[in-house]
Amino acid sequence: MQIQVNGHTTYCYTGGKAFNPALPTVVMVHGVLNDHSVWALQSRYLANHGWNVLAVDLPGHCRSAGEAPASVEAGADFIAALLDAAGVQRAALVGHSFGSLIALEAAARLGVRVSHLVLVGTAYPMKVSPALIDAALNEPEKALRMVNVFSRSTLAPPSGAGFWVYNAGMALGRKVLRSNTAVNVFHRGFVACDSYANGEQAIAAVRCPVLFALGAQDQMTAPKAAQGLVAAARAAGKRVHTTSLPVGHNQMSEAPDGTLMAIRDFISLS
Repeated sequence: MQIQVNGHTTYCYTGGKAFNPALPTVVMVHGVLNDHSVWALQSRYLANHGWNVLAVDLPGHCRSAGEAPASVEAGADFIAALLDAAGVQRAALVGHSFGSLIALEAAARLGVRVSHLVLVGTAYPMKVSPALIDAALNEPEKALRMVNVFSRSTLAPPSGAGFWVYNAGMALGRKVLRSNTAVNVFHRGFVACDSYANGEQAIAAVRCPVLFALGAQDQMTAPKAAQGLVAAARAAGKRVHTTSLPVGHNQMSEAPDGTLMAIRDFISLS
């Protein structure tokens, strides 16, 4: 599905179903050097079980035109504009990694327009090592290999049971990087994650229940790095749910069923 957002064509995967504004809607936001396809299983299932799905390519990524978000705040502005353009009055927001910060900031800004907030593979602050930021800019292939090793609990080194997952991640990263010749979206996304400083204020402003879906073996956003945000959400009186998946950072591909069930059960809560 293509939608005009802020004067640019935006692509959203709808899980193979026609978009129907009358249905409850879930918006799925990918992370750095990813696109809508990381939500493949989850988006198809939800679309076939009563949900309107918008698994978006962020601006400047793959099928979506426009300026790639240079900050979490810019990404949140885009999500708000996407809902307006699609005619969606209320939606559940699901984000992974960089996308989780975007979903968090968007939920804070949109208030009651967000019914549920799901943060997959999140952390706050989401600091990125200077070496990795530098490699993303100057040696993106090296940085991509590093990220795909760190992101997969089944790889040590990239061989054996997780080899296909590693190669799929490498292929997707190269594809996303090639899709934007004007901006290095790898480096830009990492800098945006590293720079975001509004997490605690945002979680306090959220008006909906929050699910933290964390990978027990995540080396990119370790579960302990999310605990401050979990505590801040509880201190602010939010309805907080947490789930631990026995995998690394890319929960959607390493534990597709477990990730799906966690999201499905949570967004079905009233």
